[in-house]
Amino acid sequence: MKKLSMDELGRISVDEYKQADKTPIVIVLDNIRSLNNIGSVFRTADAFRVCQIMLCGITATPPHRDIHKTALGAEVSVDWKYFENTTDCIEYLKAEGYKVYAVEQADESVSLQNFDIAQHHKIAIILGNEVDGVDDEAIKMSDGCIEIPQYGTKHSLNVSIATGIVVWDIFTKLNKWYKI
Repeated sequence: MKKLSMDELGRISVDEYKQADKTPIVIVLDNIRSLNNIGSVFRTADAFRVCQIMLCGITATPPHRDIHKTALGAEVSVDWKYFENTTDCIEYLKAEGYKVYAVEQADESVSLQNFDIAQHHKIAIILGNEVDGVDDEAIKMSDGCIEIPQYGTKHSLNVSIATGIVVWDIFTKLNKWYKI
């Protein structure tokens, strides 16, 4: 066994990525402080051909060298928009036909493994601030909450890790209908 070279991986170019079919997932970042977390989310979005990232509130926007440090160019391939308020972003997404889910521990959260996407064709997930989580008003406006089960002593995950877990799960469920 040997590690594959960059040529053997057969990655597409940024131009080919821009033209390729996308997974009907939008990632909403609600007041994310860490530029490294933002960059990491861009890289995850690129890996699973996510439609778009919405950067809201204090979440920094490209171009920025600290975002680039972890995004490794994904901030160029993945489309993004900025909204001053996450609530404005949610209104926009709903008008575009998206079902919007906050990734948060709430009294009516659905465990990720039980999250049924069968009737959803366009899904947006909101991930919140590293300390405060998803804003309460954004939760109220959401169509529901998804919770990642956790069995240790901590009650939260790093936002970029949580993004990867949720996007992977939704991607695999959607891939039954959309062959990417």
